[in-house]
Amino acid sequence: MTCKLAPSILAADVACLGDQVATIEKAGADYVHIDVMDGVFVPNLSFGIPIVKGLRDHSELFFDVHLMIADPIEHIRDFAEAGADGITVHSEACGDKLYDTIIEILGYGVKPAVAIRPDTPIDPVLPILDKLSMVLVMTVYPGYGGQKIITDTFAKIKKLRSIIDEKELPVDIEVDGGITLENVSEVRSAGANVFVAGTQIFEGDITDNVNSFKSKLN
Repeated sequence: MTCKLAPSILAADVACLGDQVATIEKAGADYVHIDVMDGVFVPNLSFGIPIVKGLRDHSELFFDVHLMIADPIEHIRDFAEAGADGITVHSEACGDKLYDTIIEILGYGVKPAVAIRPDTPIDPVLPILDKLSMVLVMTVYPGYGGQKIITDTFAKIKKLRSIIDEKELPVDIEVDGGITLENVSEVRSAGANVFVAGTQIFEGDITDNVNSFKSKLN
């Protein structure tokens, strides 16, 4: 199970966003995690299509685009054409359109993923696991950075990992929220292999922070 680090630019300095993305890329980050919030599905606003498109010309990192928006199926094409490599949608935002949304993502040659909130069971993703590249288990409630990890989510990660391994599916488990150097090993032991970190990467020396996380994951 290969581990990957996905720094979240929600915690980056927007005044020098391109430079900071270049720094994490040079330091060895695997993905750049781009949170998209619409103020409807979650009570906050953040990056949109222009940021994805603007950064795409300056980075070869895997663009891990996390859509925390209502009716994501309406926006898949725009984000795919802007340069997303992977698009994650929330099961709670898709409702009965979850399968159709995943098929839409696949249609643009982009890797599909489904996110579930801390209080959402894994049931919605199970029927479509064979269509997914990744499941994102939110370890905090979506909408804000800097929250403390909810350890009750670890049991969900373990159960999901067991099912994925039993079915021998090439599906990653990503975790997002409150990931620190102090808890990343425990979360990895639960079965996650893609780790989103924001403030722990972009506060202080970015290169040193990336190296510290990578040393924990190697």
